[in-house]
Amino acid sequence: MKITKMHPITEFQLRHATAMDIPALRSLIELSVRGLQQDDYSPAQIEGALGHALGLDTQLIEDRTYFVAEPVEQPGLIVGCGGWSNRRTLFGSDHGPNRENAFLDPKTDAAKIRAIFVHPQWARQGLGTLILKHCEEAAQQTGFSTLEMGSTLTGVPLYTLKGYVPRENVAVPLPNGETLLVIHMVKVL
Repeated sequence: MKITKMHPITEFQLRHATAMDIPALRSLIELSVRGLQQDDYSPAQIEGALGHALGLDTQLIEDRTYFVAEPVEQPGLIVGCGGWSNRRTLFGSDHGPNRENAFLDPKTDAAKIRAIFVHPQWARQGLGTLILKHCEEAAQQTGFSTLEMGSTLTGVPLYTLKGYVPRENVAVPLPNGETLLVIHMVKVL
């Protein structure tokens, strides 16, 4: 359990996500995408991406590499989530594209930063940074020295500020015929 003071009033606790959190996480992710990504993607792109390119990957929960953030004064209220992975899948939900569950080699591969989402009412309070830092430290503790992610356009400014470098634009085909632009980003620790 990690408690960090992020705001003069609010302290947040990070803990491992569990299977019992899945309904709340799915709801949080949808609220986050609809509320925070509307300036970067069209309504049709958001609809096509939810539950596909943008959503919960329960493999991360099973691997114990996915975390939830709760205000200390409101335990049980999940206001942010995110994780990292030592598997090949770069981004996406359980039903997302390009799933590869093979394990990575920390000596030659980059760990994946995955699915960081913040509730719109709790945005801009440092939660994304808190979750990202926690994930980076956890990946580094298991031997990874390079990290990569598939970032939404909304996340690029934060990740650039935190040392990630854009490598390529990836146009992800969505089930509804739309395409979602995702930015492949890399950071060397």
